[in-house]
Amino acid sequence: MKPLCGRRVIYTDVEEITDGNVVSVLQKALAIHLQNRAEIDYLYRYYKGDQPILYRRKEVRPEINNTVVENRANEIVSFKVGYLMGEPVQYVARGDDKAVAESVTRLNDYMLSEDKAAKDKELADWSHIAGTSYRMVLPDGEANVEEDECPAEIFTLDPRYSFVVYGTSLGTPAKMGVKYVLLEDGTLLFSCYTHNHFFEITNTWNIRRSEEQILGIPIIEYPANNARLGSFEIVLPLLDAINGVESNRMDGIEQFIQAFWKFIGCNIDKQKYKEFLEEGAILVPPNDNGGNIDVDLVVKELNQTQTQTLKDDLYTAILTICGMPVSYTHLTLPTIRLV
Repeated sequence: MKPLCGRRVIYTDVEEITDGNVVSVLQKALAIHLQNRAEIDYLYRYYKGDQPILYRRKEVRPEINNTVVENRANEIVSFKVGYLMGEPVQYVARGDDKAVAESVTRLNDYMLSEDKAAKDKELADWSHIAGTSYRMVLPDGEANVEEDECPAEIFTLDPRYSFVVYGTSLGTPAKMGVKYVLLEDGTLLFSCYTHNHFFEITNTWNIRRSEEQILGIPIIEYPANNARLGSFEIVLPLLDAINGVESNRMDGIEQFIQAFWKFIGCNIDKQKYKEFLEEGAILVPPNDNGGNIDVDLVVKELNQTQTQTLKDDLYTAILTICGMPVSYTHLTLPTIRLV
Protein backbone atom coordinates (compact mmCIF):
# COMPACT_ATOMS: atom_id res chain seq x y z
CA MET A 1 0.00 0.00 0.00
CA LYS A 2 1.29 3.48 -0.84
CA PRO A 3 2.37 5.76 2.03
CA LEU A 4 -0.51 7.34 3.94
CA CYS A 5 -0.41 11.12 4.22
CA GLY A 6 -3.72 12.07 5.84
CA ARG A 7 -7.26 12.21 4.54
CA ARG A 8 -8.39 14.38 1.65
CA VAL A 9 -10.83 17.25 2.15
CA ILE A 10 -13.85 17.05 -0.15
CA TYR A 11 -14.77 20.29 -1.94
CA THR A 12 -17.42 21.50 -4.35
CA ASP A 13 -17.60 24.79 -6.22
CA VAL A 14 -21.41 24.61 -6.46
CA GLU A 15 -22.95 27.69 -4.87
CA GLU A 16 -26.19 25.94 -3.84
CA ILE A 17 -27.01 22.24 -3.82
CA THR A 18 -30.42 21.52 -5.32
CA ASP A 19 -32.40 18.64 -6.82
CA GLY A 20 -30.78 19.42 -10.14
CA ASN A 21 -27.13 19.05 -9.06
CA VAL A 22 -27.14 17.02 -5.83
CA VAL A 23 -26.44 13.74 -7.65
CA SER A 24 -23.42 15.11 -9.53
CA VAL A 25 -22.04 16.70 -6.34
CA LEU A 26 -22.50 13.38 -4.50
CA GLN A 27 -20.84 11.37 -7.26
CA LYS A 28 -17.77 13.62 -7.34
CA ALA A 29 -17.53 13.67 -3.54
CA LEU A 30 -17.93 9.91 -3.32
CA ALA A 31 -14.92 9.34 -5.58
CA ILE A 32 -12.69 11.17 -3.08
CA HIS A 33 -14.42 9.68 -0.05
CA LEU A 34 -13.80 6.13 -1.28
CA GLN A 35 -10.05 6.85 -1.31
CA ASN A 36 -10.29 8.10 2.27
CA ARG A 37 -12.46 5.14 3.20
CA ALA A 38 -9.89 2.60 2.01
CA GLU A 39 -7.17 4.30 4.06
CA ILE A 40 -9.38 4.63 7.14
CA ASP A 41 -10.30 0.95 6.93
CA TYR A 42 -6.60 0.03 6.71
CA LEU A 43 -5.77 2.18 9.76
CA TYR A 44 -8.70 0.75 11.72
CA ARG A 45 -7.66 -2.83 10.98
CA TYR A 46 -4.07 -1.93 11.87
CA TYR A 47 -5.28 -0.49 15.18
CA LYS A 48 -7.13 -3.76 15.90
CA GLY A 49 -4.01 -5.84 15.21
CA ASP A 50 -4.46 -6.82 11.56
CA GLN A 51 -0.96 -5.73 10.51
CA PRO A 52 1.28 -6.56 7.51
CA ILE A 53 3.61 -8.82 9.51
CA LEU A 54 0.83 -11.41 9.66
CA TYR A 55 1.12 -11.91 5.90
CA ARG A 56 4.88 -12.11 5.47
CA ARG A 57 6.54 -14.96 3.60
CA LYS A 58 9.97 -16.47 4.14
CA GLU A 59 12.02 -17.93 1.31
CA VAL A 60 14.65 -19.55 3.57
CA ARG A 61 13.36 -22.15 6.04
CA PRO A 62 9.72 -21.14 5.47
CA GLU A 63 8.60 -23.65 8.13
CA ILE A 64 10.02 -21.27 10.75
CA ASN A 65 7.96 -18.14 10.23
CA ASN A 66 6.81 -16.45 13.42
CA THR A 67 4.50 -13.46 12.98
CA VAL A 68 4.47 -11.36 16.12
CA VAL A 69 2.27 -8.27 16.33
CA GLU A 70 3.40 -5.84 19.01
CA ASN A 71 0.42 -3.55 18.78
CA ARG A 72 1.97 -0.17 19.56
CA ALA A 73 -0.64 1.54 17.36
CA ASN A 74 -3.33 0.59 19.88
CA GLU A 75 -1.09 1.82 22.67
CA ILE A 76 -0.59 5.22 21.01
CA VAL A 77 -4.32 5.73 20.45
CA SER A 78 -5.20 4.61 23.99
CA PHE A 79 -2.65 6.97 25.53
CA LYS A 80 -3.70 10.00 23.50
CA VAL A 81 -7.43 9.41 23.98
CA GLY A 82 -6.94 8.86 27.70
CA TYR A 83 -4.92 12.07 27.95
CA LEU A 84 -7.52 14.04 25.98
CA MET A 85 -10.68 12.51 27.44
CA GLY A 86 -9.58 11.60 30.94
CA GLU A 87 -12.33 13.82 32.35
CA PRO A 88 -15.81 14.40 30.85
CA VAL A 89 -16.26 17.66 28.94
CA GLN A 90 -18.20 20.22 31.02
CA TYR A 91 -19.73 23.49 29.85
CA VAL A 92 -19.24 26.61 32.00
CA ALA A 93 -20.71 30.09 31.89
CA ARG A 94 -18.22 32.95 31.50
CA GLY A 95 -20.41 35.73 32.88
CA ASP A 96 -22.38 36.26 36.11
CA ASP A 97 -25.81 36.18 34.50
CA LYS A 98 -27.87 33.71 36.55
CA ALA A 99 -30.16 32.90 33.66
CA VAL A 100 -27.18 31.96 31.50
CA ALA A 101 -25.67 29.90 34.32
CA GLU A 102 -28.96 28.02 34.77
CA SER A 103 -29.13 27.34 31.03
CA VAL A 104 -25.57 26.00 31.03
CA THR A 105 -26.39 23.78 34.00
CA ARG A 106 -29.43 22.45 32.14
CA LEU A 107 -27.25 21.82 29.09
CA ASN A 108 -24.80 19.80 31.23
CA ASP A 109 -27.73 17.78 32.55
CA TYR A 110 -28.85 17.10 29.00
CA MET A 111 -25.37 15.92 28.04
CA LEU A 112 -25.25 13.66 31.10
CA SER A 113 -28.58 12.06 30.15
CA GLU A 114 -27.18 11.44 26.64
CA ASP A 115 -24.01 9.87 28.07
CA LYS A 116 -22.05 12.36 25.98
CA ALA A 117 -18.79 11.47 27.75
CA ALA A 118 -18.86 7.97 26.22
CA LYS A 119 -19.70 9.40 22.80
CA ASP A 120 -16.85 11.91 23.10
CA LYS A 121 -14.57 8.95 23.76
CA GLU A 122 -15.80 7.24 20.57
CA LEU A 123 -15.26 10.48 18.66
CA ALA A 124 -11.70 10.80 19.96
CA ASP A 125 -10.97 7.14 19.16
CA TRP A 126 -11.95 7.60 15.50
CA SER A 127 -10.14 10.94 15.31
CA HIS A 128 -6.84 9.44 16.49
CA ILE A 129 -7.22 6.30 14.38
CA ALA A 130 -8.50 7.78 11.11
CA GLY A 131 -7.38 11.40 11.35
CA THR A 132 -10.98 12.64 11.39
CA SER A 133 -14.33 11.82 12.97
CA TYR A 134 -17.99 12.73 12.58
CA ARG A 135 -20.85 13.48 14.94
CA MET A 136 -24.55 13.75 14.14
CA VAL A 137 -27.14 15.55 16.29
CA LEU A 138 -30.86 15.10 15.66
CA PRO A 139 -34.02 16.04 17.54
CA ASP A 140 -35.68 13.17 19.40
CA GLY A 141 -38.48 12.95 16.84
CA GLU A 142 -36.08 12.88 13.88
CA ALA A 143 -33.77 10.37 15.57
CA ASN A 144 -36.63 7.89 16.01
CA VAL A 145 -35.35 6.69 19.38
CA GLU A 146 -36.79 6.62 22.88
CA GLU A 147 -37.24 10.10 24.28
CA ASP A 148 -35.36 11.11 27.41
CA GLU A 149 -34.59 14.28 29.34
CA CYS A 150 -32.55 15.72 26.48
CA PRO A 151 -34.59 16.92 23.46
CA ALA A 152 -31.86 15.79 21.05
CA GLU A 153 -29.89 12.64 20.29
CA ILE A 154 -26.13 12.49 19.74
CA PHE A 155 -24.55 9.91 17.44
CA THR A 156 -20.92 9.13 16.62
CA LEU A 157 -20.71 8.15 12.96
CA ASP A 158 -18.33 5.68 11.37
CA PRO A 159 -16.00 7.79 9.16
CA ARG A 160 -15.96 4.98 6.62
CA TYR A 161 -19.64 5.67 5.94
CA SER A 162 -19.91 9.43 6.36
CA PHE A 163 -18.31 12.62 5.08
CA VAL A 164 -18.80 16.38 4.73
CA VAL A 165 -18.55 18.38 1.50
CA TYR A 166 -17.10 21.89 1.82
CA GLY A 167 -17.40 24.92 -0.43
CA THR A 168 -14.42 26.53 -2.14
CA SER A 169 -15.34 30.08 -1.10
CA LEU A 170 -13.55 31.98 1.67
CA GLY A 171 -13.76 30.06 4.93
CA THR A 172 -14.65 26.80 3.14
CA PRO A 173 -18.14 26.54 4.67
CA ALA A 174 -19.81 23.15 4.91
CA LYS A 175 -22.20 22.59 2.02
CA MET A 176 -23.48 19.06 2.60
CA GLY A 177 -23.22 16.31 5.19
CA VAL A 178 -23.59 12.71 4.02
CA LYS A 179 -23.98 9.37 5.74
CA TYR A 180 -24.88 6.10 4.05
CA VAL A 181 -25.80 2.54 4.91
CA LEU A 182 -25.80 -0.77 3.07
CA LEU A 183 -29.29 -2.26 2.90
CA GLU A 184 -30.02 -5.99 2.99
CA ASP A 185 -30.63 -6.09 -0.77
CA GLY A 186 -27.15 -4.66 -1.42
CA THR A 187 -28.35 -1.13 -2.16
CA LEU A 188 -26.42 1.83 -0.78
CA LEU A 189 -28.72 4.49 0.65
CA PHE A 190 -27.25 7.99 1.01
CA SER A 191 -28.74 10.53 3.43
CA CYS A 192 -27.64 14.01 2.34
CA TYR A 193 -28.23 17.15 4.41
CA THR A 194 -27.72 20.67 3.13
CA HIS A 195 -28.52 23.83 5.10
CA ASN A 196 -32.19 23.73 4.16
CA HIS A 197 -32.82 20.46 2.34
CA PHE A 198 -32.69 16.70 2.87
CA PHE A 199 -32.14 14.16 0.09
CA GLU A 200 -32.27 10.38 0.13
CA ILE A 201 -30.40 8.89 -2.85
CA THR A 202 -29.61 5.32 -3.85
CA ASN A 203 -26.45 4.08 -5.56
CA THR A 204 -28.46 3.90 -8.79
CA TRP A 205 -28.61 7.69 -8.45
CA ASN A 206 -32.35 7.88 -7.94
CA ILE A 207 -33.58 10.57 -5.55
CA ARG A 208 -36.03 8.71 -3.30
CA ARG A 209 -36.80 11.64 -1.04
CA SER A 210 -36.37 15.38 -1.37
CA GLU A 211 -37.79 17.66 1.28
CA GLU A 212 -37.07 20.90 3.08
CA GLN A 213 -35.68 20.79 6.59
CA ILE A 214 -34.69 23.35 9.25
CA LEU A 215 -31.93 21.43 11.05
CA GLY A 216 -29.10 22.84 9.00
CA ILE A 217 -26.30 20.32 8.46
CA PRO A 218 -26.51 17.98 11.48
CA ILE A 219 -23.29 16.14 10.56
CA ILE A 220 -20.16 17.81 11.99
CA GLU A 221 -16.59 16.81 11.18
CA TYR A 222 -13.89 16.81 13.87
CA PRO A 223 -10.49 16.56 12.12
CA ALA A 224 -7.56 15.58 14.31
CA ASN A 225 -5.34 18.19 12.64
CA ASN A 226 -5.11 20.18 9.42
CA ALA A 227 -3.64 17.24 7.52
CA ARG A 228 -6.21 14.84 9.00
CA LEU A 229 -3.45 12.46 10.07
CA GLY A 230 -4.10 9.64 12.51
CA SER A 231 -1.98 9.57 15.65
CA PHE A 232 0.11 6.56 14.58
CA GLU A 233 -0.08 7.07 10.82
CA ILE A 234 3.24 8.92 10.55
CA VAL A 235 5.16 6.10 12.26
CA LEU A 236 3.70 3.13 10.38
CA PRO A 237 7.11 2.13 8.91
CA LEU A 238 8.63 2.13 12.41
CA LEU A 239 5.74 0.09 13.80
CA ASP A 240 6.21 -2.44 10.98
CA ALA A 241 9.94 -2.51 11.75
CA ILE A 242 9.29 -3.37 15.41
CA ASN A 243 7.00 -6.21 14.34
CA GLY A 244 9.74 -7.41 11.99
CA VAL A 245 12.40 -7.31 14.72
CA GLU A 246 10.22 -9.24 17.17
CA SER A 247 9.22 -11.82 14.56
CA ASN A 248 12.82 -12.33 13.43
CA ARG A 249 13.90 -12.60 17.05
CA MET A 250 11.43 -15.45 17.57
CA ASP A 251 12.62 -17.03 14.32
CA GLY A 252 16.21 -16.80 15.58
CA ILE A 253 15.33 -18.55 18.84
CA GLU A 254 13.41 -21.29 17.06
CA GLN A 255 16.17 -21.79 14.49
CA PHE A 256 18.70 -22.05 17.33
CA ILE A 257 16.62 -24.77 18.98
CA GLN A 258 15.98 -26.54 15.68
CA ALA A 259 19.57 -26.32 14.44
CA PHE A 260 20.79 -28.65 11.67
CA TRP A 261 23.25 -31.52 12.32
CA LYS A 262 26.53 -31.29 10.42
CA PHE A 263 28.33 -34.51 9.41
CA ILE A 264 31.90 -34.23 8.09
CA GLY A 265 33.74 -37.23 6.67
CA CYS A 266 30.98 -39.79 7.33
CA ASN A 267 27.72 -41.03 5.87
CA ILE A 268 24.65 -41.53 8.06
CA ASP A 269 21.54 -43.10 6.60
CA LYS A 270 18.09 -41.77 7.50
CA GLN A 271 17.13 -44.70 9.73
CA LYS A 272 20.39 -44.51 11.65
CA TYR A 273 19.95 -40.78 12.15
CA LYS A 274 16.47 -41.33 13.66
CA GLU A 275 17.96 -43.90 16.05
CA PHE A 276 20.65 -41.41 17.04
CA LEU A 277 17.99 -38.76 17.82
CA GLU A 278 16.01 -41.22 19.97
CA GLU A 279 19.11 -42.24 21.95
CA GLY A 280 20.34 -38.67 22.33
CA ALA A 281 23.88 -39.61 21.22
CA ILE A 282 25.72 -40.38 17.99
CA LEU A 283 28.31 -43.09 17.44
CA VAL A 284 30.29 -42.44 14.26
CA PRO A 285 32.31 -45.29 12.68
CA PRO A 286 35.96 -44.58 11.83
CA ASN A 287 36.78 -43.11 8.46
CA ASP A 288 38.31 -45.73 6.17
CA ASN A 289 40.13 -43.01 4.19
CA GLY A 290 41.81 -41.61 7.26
CA GLY A 291 40.19 -38.18 6.92
CA ASN A 292 38.82 -36.05 9.73
CA ILE A 293 35.46 -36.98 11.17
CA ASP A 294 33.23 -34.46 12.88
CA VAL A 295 29.60 -34.33 13.94
CA ASP A 296 28.25 -31.04 15.21
CA LEU A 297 25.24 -28.74 15.27
CA VAL A 298 25.10 -25.83 12.83
CA VAL A 299 24.44 -23.10 15.38
CA LYS A 300 24.41 -19.32 15.00
CA GLU A 301 22.65 -17.53 17.82
CA LEU A 302 21.06 -14.10 17.33
CA ASN A 303 22.68 -11.36 19.40
CA GLN A 304 19.80 -10.51 21.71
CA THR A 305 21.52 -7.46 23.22
CA GLN A 306 22.00 -5.78 19.86
CA THR A 307 18.46 -6.72 18.83
CA GLN A 308 17.03 -5.18 22.00
CA THR A 309 19.07 -2.02 21.42
CA LEU A 310 17.60 -1.73 17.92
CA LYS A 311 14.07 -2.29 19.18
CA ASP A 312 14.47 0.28 21.97
CA ASP A 313 15.78 2.81 19.46
CA LEU A 314 12.77 2.24 17.19
CA TYR A 315 10.35 2.54 20.10
CA THR A 316 11.99 5.75 21.36
CA ALA A 317 11.73 7.24 17.86
CA ILE A 318 8.02 6.33 17.75
CA LEU A 319 7.31 7.98 21.09
CA THR A 320 9.27 11.10 20.13
CA ILE A 321 7.59 11.51 16.73
CA CYS A 322 4.11 10.90 18.18
CA GLY A 323 4.65 13.49 20.90
CA MET A 324 4.45 11.00 23.76
CA PRO A 325 6.76 11.17 26.80
CA VAL A 326 9.60 8.71 26.29
CA SER A 327 9.51 7.62 29.92
CA TYR A 328 5.73 7.53 30.31
CA THR A 329 5.77 3.74 30.66
CA HIS A 330 7.82 4.16 33.83
CA LEU A 331 5.41 6.63 35.44
CA THR A 332 3.68 5.45 38.59
CA LEU A 333 0.31 6.54 39.82
CA PRO A 334 0.24 8.44 43.09
CA THR A 335 -0.61 6.42 46.16
CA ILE A 336 -4.08 7.16 47.53
CA ARG A 337 -4.35 6.75 51.26
CA LEU A 338 -7.74 6.25 52.83
CA VAL A 339 -8.04 7.94 56.19
